Amino acid sequence: MPEIEIYTDGACSGNPGAGGWGVILRCGEVEKELSGGAPTTTNNRMELTAVIEALKALKKQCRITLYTDSRYVMDGVNEWMPNWKNNGWRTSNKKSPVKNIELWQQLDTLLNGHEVKWVWVKGHNGHPENERVDALARGQAKNFAELNTSNS
Repeated sequence: MPEIEIYTDGACSGNPGAGGWGVILRCGEVEKELSGGAPTTTNNRMELTAVIEALKALKKQCRITLYTDSRYVMDGVNEWMPNWKNNGWRTSNKKSPVKNIELWQQLDTLLNGHEVKWVWVKGHNGHPENERVDALARGQAKNFAELNTSNS
């Protein structure tokens, strides 16, 4: 199974507001950057989208070390998702649907078959790859914010 490192981040200009996400995929010496965004979104949606887009870019099952500064995504996958699935994708009270349900369900599907080790990194703390994906995400958020302004 190929071993890959993934670094992800999401950003939002306002929350909700224009958002962006950034990804670095690294396999040995080979590195690829991905980024994108949305005109109106939330920071949590961009954090989830970054991981989803990274996993969608993989061509086969991999052994992944995934670095994120998002406790929301990491805790969601490792702590909350099993209960959500048991509750029919409802929160612990079993009444309210999980927020961002379609993204969580997509992420759940994409994780199947991969071995993923989650690593939390403190954001904005000088971690080179985290700083790079943050810059990609912020750049996309800025682009979408400017598009929103020019279309107003």
